[in-house]
This record gives sequence, structure tokens and C-alpha cells, in this order.
Amino acid sequence: MKLLGATAVEDKLQEGVIETITSLSLANIKIWILTGDKQETAINIGYACNVLTDAMDALFVITGNTAGEVREELRKAKENLLGQSTSFSNGHAVYDNKQRLGLDAGAGEAVTGEYALVINGHSLAHALESDVENDLLELACVCKTVVCCRVTPLQKAQVVELVKKHRNAVTLAIGDGANDVSMIKSAHIGIGISGQEGLQAVLASDYALAQFRYLQRLLLVHGRWSYYRMCKFLCYFFYKNFAFTLVHFWFAFFCGFSAQTVYDQWFITLFNIVYTSLPVLAMGMFDQDINEQNSMDYPQLYEPGQLNLLFNKRRFFICVAHGIYTSLALFFIPYGAFYNVAAEDGQHIADLQSFAVTVATSLVIVVSIQIALDTSYWTVVNHVFIWGSVATYFSILLAMHSDGVFGIFPRHFPFVGNARHSLSQKFVWLVVLLTAVTSVMPVVVVRFLKMYLYPSLSDQIRRWQKAQRKKRPLRSRRPQTRRSSSRRSGYAFAHQEGYGELITSGKNMRAKSPAPASGLEKKLYNNTSWIENLCKKTTDAVSGFSHDKTVKL
Repeated sequence: MKLLGATAVEDKLQEGVIETITSLSLANIKIWILTGDKQETAINIGYACNVLTDAMDALFVITGNTAGEVREELRKAKENLLGQSTSFSNGHAVYDNKQRLGLDAGAGEAVTGEYALVINGHSLAHALESDVENDLLELACVCKTVVCCRVTPLQKAQVVELVKKHRNAVTLAIGDGANDVSMIKSAHIGIGISGQEGLQAVLASDYALAQFRYLQRLLLVHGRWSYYRMCKFLCYFFYKNFAFTLVHFWFAFFCGFSAQTVYDQWFITLFNIVYTSLPVLAMGMFDQDINEQNSMDYPQLYEPGQLNLLFNKRRFFICVAHGIYTSLALFFIPYGAFYNVAAEDGQHIADLQSFAVTVATSLVIVVSIQIALDTSYWTVVNHVFIWGSVATYFSILLAMHSDGVFGIFPRHFPFVGNARHSLSQKFVWLVVLLTAVTSVMPVVVVRFLKMYLYPSLSDQIRRWQKAQRKKRPLRSRRPQTRRSSSRRSGYAFAHQEGYGELITSGKNMRAKSPAPASGLEKKLYNNTSWIENLCKKTTDAVSGFSHDKTVKL
């Protein structure tokens, strides 16, 4: 019998898959693999992309054929897992990641260590039944990795729905084929990869990517920046509106609760539309605490978003308290300054319109300084919007109190020359300066002390960057050269490279060159160092866990 040839199906991992999954794991993101491949292939893929490692404490394989068998295997796996946990505190196990994300292991029990769960589609069908799904979820949530193999498209969607139903977590599903459409639609965020399997996944997704490795940038850079910007946007928005509105509340105690407003009616109309809308919009679009490269290098920066540390009830009440304090300073400092005071020419200046101009000017300057302090990343747009808004306020204020506008609309703008007269008084500018310093200085002091006494990870990275920039000399930039080609390093059917380099190089399929003529060519032709190095480098491929760590239930 003669061997005429052989065929094979190439199913390599895309470039950057291993690095992306490792980075997402460091960002405290749980990764589950839902695949239609058989169990052996799924485990090898897990090893290939470092989702499964030899350093794990145990690998639990669920292969029950009935609901009772699956329930019993899940129970044994949980007992085995809890028996191997050795970190306890006051009689209870400690599992920081799970407690922070609100994933209970049941009855206050938790585990430490790294574990993996593998379950096939037939067993998963029984595990998704209403009386067994809680056992599956409890075990899966304390495992670092979950691999579901031989699953149908419907089962993929059911697993996603199970997590959404019982856990307070945001789910993301990513796939590249038509069998992933149900899963992508079921998740909170669906991502489709455009490739050789068609565009069904892309058309059903929220985001479309060309390669899997772009997921790292999507989450750790753009996702984190979006959360950071939205939180700062909300905090500033609540702050400036509380500072603006509560001034009316304090004024009500001194006007007999007559519903008289402190500000001019046009200022009330234009405050949120013109004077303060563009600066906060620029901050919400461009602001970033850490640049793109450091966001990729430090995946741990993603974790505050998972824990809602940048905007929660506590941060909301801090914004409210900050707005209340600012409103007190905005009202009572000008009120005390205007009480029984005469101008330089001897005239009494404590009229309502002069008081309104002083308070409004102080408010615009204070909120502009505050957003300047909140801005971490300055662009030309930020400068134009912030300082342009202040300039726009003074332009509109002087225009509304001018003779020309009064001549056109005498009933709507009756206070001719009031703004020009008020702003020409040194006393008014001293009041504005005192109000601004009183409102802003406590914020500067608190942030300075917090940054140096209790720095966050982003604060430490920024401080380290500044120190590195001071130490290293300036280097001339070299033009970046684009790689003409790339070699893929992932192998789907083994978590070690094996003879992959020999296969992909194509050297064993090329026609032999004619015998060399010269001595130098002959020496190079007979050199076999490449093969020798490959043999030294190659080790036996391992397709699964070692027998002492695999738990067959």
C-alpha cells in the first residue's frame, strides 16, 4: 500500500489572540469559551490561547448524560474545589475578585486558586434546566475559565442569558460565524469579527472588528475612556447645576419667598445653553487621564469601571455637597460685601441688578475654573470652548445692557449701562476674586492631598511618566516602518508549537536546488543548523492537563 498524499484543515489562531486574552484576564475580565468543537479540540484551543494553563489547580470535566448525573458531578466538583481551598478568615473562605464583583459561591463559601470547568453540549442541556442551572452557575463563577464544547447556537445564547439573569454583570459576546449570531444578540455588547465565515455575525453585532486582537484596544482604551469621560461629565453637570440653582434657594430667605430670581432672566436662559454647554462637551469628548499606550500596558486600570468607583451614590452626594458649598459662597460673599456699601463716587451700589451681575459673573468664572481643574487632557478645543465661553458671557452681558439693544427692544432690556457700571468698579472685581478663591481653593487642597497621600493607580502612572520624561534625554523620532508580513504564532490543536515552524516554512515542500558548484555554496548547502535548532527547540505537544490535575467526574 503506497501513501500518495495527505490533507489537513488549517485552523490557526489569529495574530495577537494570546496577548489579548492575557491582557483581558489581567483586567479582571472573566473569559468563557463557547464553541462547537469537540472536547479535545476545545481544550487544546484553551491551552493555545492561554485560557487554560498547567499552573491551574484543577480542571473539572462534566460529561453526565442525565440531569441527575450532571447535578452529582457539579456537586462533586464543588466539594473538590472547596476542599482544595486553603485560604480562610474567621471560618469563611476569602475570594477577593468574586466578592468585589458580587458573585456568591453559595452560603458564604468561596475559594482561592485557579480552576477551570469544561462541559460538553449534551451535559450543558441538562445543566441549563431550572433545577440545575444554579449549581452550574455557582461552580462556573468561581472558576477562572469555563469551556463549553459541542454547544449549539441556541445553547450559546442560553449561557449568556443565564449569566445576565442571575449575576450583576455586563456580558460581551464575540464571534465570527452565523452560529454566533444568537449569542451576540443575547449579550449586552455584541461584537462580530469579519472574516472568511461571512458577515452574519457582523450584521448582528453592535461593533465590528477585523481581528480578535482589536478587542483589547476597544475595551481597555476606548471603553475605559468612554466610562471615564461619562463619569466626569455627569459629576460636573450635577455640580454646576446645583451651584446655579441653590443660589435662588438662599436668596428666597431674604426676599420674603416672593419668587424673585437672583439672576437676570436672559442669564437663566443662556447659562446651560451657551455659557457652560461647550466646555463640558469638550471634556466628555477628548478627556483622558492615561494615554493610549499606558492604558494597554496597565490593564488593571480597567477595574475601577467594573466596580463603579468613578460614579456611584457616594460620588453623587460628593458632587451635591460641592455644589451646595459653591452656592453658599456665590450668594453670601457678595451679599455680605454689598451690605451697606457705597461706591467710589459716593453712590449706593447695593441694587438688585448690580448684585445679580456680580453673582452671575462669579458663577461663570467659578464653574469655568472648576472644569479647567477637572480637565486632564488639554486640546485646542478645550481652550477655545472654556475661555471662549467666558468671553462670550461678557460679550452678551455688555450687549444686553447697551444702548443699541435697548433702542431695539426697550421692554426686554431696560437696564441700560448697568453691567458697564458694575464691572467698572474695583470693588466688584475684588468680590468676584474672593468668591472664586473661596470656592475653588478647598477643591485644590483636597485633590492635592489625595493625590500624594492616597494616589490611585492612574495617579502613580502619571507621576512615573513625569519622572521618566525628566530623566531620559530627548531622542529624535525615527520613521516607523510597517511590517510587510507577519507570522502567526498560535496553534489551535496544541498548546505548544511542535513542528509548526517546519510546516509553515514550506521548506520541506520546495524543490531541491541543483548541486552547488563552488566551495562556499557547497558549505552553505550542507549546513543543517536550521534543522538541528528546530529539533532542539521542539518538545512533545501536550493536548491536555496532566493526569494528577484533571478531575473526571
